[in-house]
Amino acid sequence: MNDNCRPHRANLVEDILFEEEIVRMEWPVCSPDMNPIEHVWDALRRRVADRQPPPQTLQELERALLEEWDRIPQLVINSLIDSMHQTFSTLLAVRGNHTPY
Repeated sequence: MNDNCRPHRANLVEDILFEEEIVRMEWPVCSPDMNPIEHVWDALRRRVADRQPPPQTLQELERALLEEWDRIPQLVINSLIDSMHQTFSTLLAVRGNHTPY
């Protein structure tokens, strides 16, 4: 699975996929709605941005990211995964155009 951007379509990538007999899924360009991890990254970004005081160094940012990652409840991640059926249905209904969420 990839979003058809150039790095994913490089000859080297194509060759490796062919050698490994990996069949690529058709996937619309720019489709973060179809990937639940994008929503997890967004939740992580918001959690780190809300920290007081905010991280000031790379070390503080790394520590904040790791701490906030550990604090994201597994239930949230499971819910995002479970919502994918509805997400796909919505995207099909709008034919890949903008979704209302």
